Amino acid sequence: MLRIGITGGIGVGKTIVCRVFEVLGIPVYDADTRAKWVMQYDEALKQELQDAFGQGTYTSEGYLNRSYLASVVFSNQERLDQLNALVHPHVGLDFEHWAEANATAPYLIKEAALMFESESWRQMDEIIVVTAPLKVRLKRLLQRDPHRTEADIKAIISKQLSEEEKIARAQHIVYNDGQQLIIPQVVALHEQFLAKSGIAK
Repeated sequence: MLRIGITGGIGVGKTIVCRVFEVLGIPVYDADTRAKWVMQYDEALKQELQDAFGQGTYTSEGYLNRSYLASVVFSNQERLDQLNALVHPHVGLDFEHWAEANATAPYLIKEAALMFESESWRQMDEIIVVTAPLKVRLKRLLQRDPHRTEADIKAIISKQLSEEEKIARAQHIVYNDGQQLIIPQVVALHEQFLAKSGIAK
């Protein structure tokens, strides 16, 4: 089955693009949401995280202590890399189980902000990068996340792979710049993927 990855930096509009694919009947795996679920319910991963970051990683009730974990890893790249190295393989396995459960679909979408950084692009046949100018992204994010400052957003963006590198490594680009309509771009890709899957539109 054809597997399509969707990635892009914070604020480019990956979620909107994925919603259009869902409306077209294509299953979408949201890696960020599933990572939170896996960190909460995968017992093997919970043990690995506690061993790496201490008992404070989970509350006494067994819930992931996000604020504690964030305080440990956010300003420490080495610890952040360690966290990602533990979590990503479990999310990759979760995706494989999900893909098996959706094997009747014409093709599958996996959305992941860290598609290249986590090496999960290796599970994909083709990659779509959603892109938007920095000015547009900042405006969107300041409206969406009022608790964040422009400096906060720029700090997050600085930790992500550059737009140029993502675009260079992708097979497809969706422009979400406010000038070009999203739906026609996604429908054109959908028709390409159906054709590659041997299904007429």
